[in-house]
Amino acid sequence: MLETEPWDYTLSIPSDPRAVTVSRRTLRLILTVHGLIRLVDVAELLATELVSNAVRHTKGPAALRVHWSGTGVLRIGAWDADPSPPEPPQTFAPPLDRENGRGLTLVRACADVWGWQPLSREGSRGKLVWCELGAA
Repeated sequence: MLETEPWDYTLSIPSDPRAVTVSRRTLRLILTVHGLIRLVDVAELLATELVSNAVRHTKGPAALRVHWSGTGVLRIGAWDADPSPPEPPQTFAPPLDRENGRGLTLVRACADVWGWQPLSREGSRGKLVWCELGAA
């Protein structure tokens, strides 16, 4: 049975690679508590890619944002203080020996929809890169 009440969580994170693990574990806990365990694996992958990009490519603070619509849609977003748009995902698979460059390609492949928007937070200009998963 799907939870029908909407909810939101925001986790402020420092510009630190360890924040990715904290974000992933926090998301797992949030989804488990709300009875959305079936979304955990894909949601963790998506959050890892979004938060990794926010931490790796910007110098300032970041945040993981999680929103449940109440109608079966989970939105995961990563806010960062860089207002520049993200690099568009590749339409082809990057070489397997590359260590980076696959993040938004994975997001595009695994999420129902993704996007980005300029967004100010606590007086800092920046952007929110987000994706959505349907619970059906």
